[in-house]
Amino acid sequence: MVYEALKVERRGPVGWLIFDRPEVGNAMDATMLRELEAAWQELDADDDVRVIVNTGEGKAFQTGLDVVQLSRDPESLREQSRRTKRAELRLTAWHNGVWKPVIAAVNGVCAGGGLHFVSDADIVLLSSTATLLDPHVSIGQVSAYETIALMRKSPMEAVLRMALTGRYERITAERAHALGICSEVVEPDALRDRAQALGELIAQHPPAWLRATKRALWAALE
Repeated sequence: MVYEALKVERRGPVGWLIFDRPEVGNAMDATMLRELEAAWQELDADDDVRVIVNTGEGKAFQTGLDVVQLSRDPESLREQSRRTKRAELRLTAWHNGVWKPVIAAVNGVCAGGGLHFVSDADIVLLSSTATLLDPHVSIGQVSAYETIALMRKSPMEAVLRMALTGRYERITAERAHALGICSEVVEPDALRDRAQALGELIAQHPPAWLRATKRALWAALE
């Protein structure tokens, strides 16, 4: 499949799903929303891919919905609203039933709906320049799915503070590491190499064992 808003690559046993709208902070437009489901399924179905890395092009990792573009596409906006209300999102590996290990390599700002990809990853690496924020309340919306899921990785108060302060506060990479949101902070130029190396390390184990381990551990949080 040819993608417009994503890049899907293979590097040995590691598949890469890369947000590719750097000019708008990799925000999710109607095209990306459609392509995400297909990209996760494609990488999950490829037996040569044992681990998936998710990252972004440019200075941002992921900044949530592109509300400007979606306002021009009412049908896509209605569909996303319907999926949100019915808890039928198809954004992340978790949403799409992908049981291969997923590493989020957060290369820059991660905001709003972008937090889905942090909360639903198995392992999170943050660039030292990355920041996390949740602007929902600042634009008159309720923070829900992303921050609820993020509480599985972090103490409640830190997540609640981020949700309540909206666009006025950001969690730095160092703070995210201290809170347990990520397991490692990496210098920006080394982030992709570190994610690839970690993916290759994990990929040495039998795929069936990796999938069973992931399913068992995530089930403990249901």
